Amino acid sequence: MLEELKEKVFRANLDLVRHGLVIFTWGNVSAIDRSRGLIVIKPSGVSYETMTADDMVIVDLDGKVVDSRLKPSSDTATHIEIYKAFEGVGGVVHTHSTFATAWAQAGRDIPNIGTTHADYFHDAIPCTESMTREEVEGNYEKETGTVIVRRFANLNPIHTPGVLVKNHGPFAWGKDAADAVHNAVVMEQVAKMASIAFAANPNLTMNPLLVEKHFNRKHGKNAYYGQ
Repeated sequence: MLEELKEKVFRANLDLVRHGLVIFTWGNVSAIDRSRGLIVIKPSGVSYETMTADDMVIVDLDGKVVDSRLKPSSDTATHIEIYKAFEGVGGVVHTHSTFATAWAQAGRDIPNIGTTHADYFHDAIPCTESMTREEVEGNYEKETGTVIVRRFANLNPIHTPGVLVKNHGPFAWGKDAADAVHNAVVMEQVAKMASIAFAANPNLTMNPLLVEKHFNRKHGKNAYYGQ
């Protein structure tokens, strides 16, 4: 069942290791088949070194396991809330990559201060508000998704395909699992560059004309970047 999608999600999870975004089992990738309303996601706590495509877990949009001998990622409910709220998202990634997580722990948006950022994220990569006692002590993973969605009330999640969950870490998404991983890698890199840039010049500024130019030449109506 969904064997091709399971293979893609498996490969995308291995790419987290290849790109140095995770250690141990600190991350997960999922993808959705919207025509069936089914999600494929990494199993919970399974080592990347021993994991296989057959280990990927299929769940429905209520989080019910449809086909697997293993439990899905503990973050499954968060992924589900993102899929439900953000039309056009086909893959979701969560990691604890060092620099993006540091910004999340600091409770700070990652400002758009360079063209690398602008090539992928139109706006600052936003950080969510603190979770309430009710959210933490209730259905925590689902409520994590709720605070992410709430943070995007006035943002386009396709133009800014990532978020920092305050005190926790980054989530990224894309048109499929591979695209979500790509955006997660970029997010970590721009978080690293922003950390260094602010250390060098705490009063730095960004030319807004460059933001629009670099974002739109890749994503705008008259995009011309690439073949």
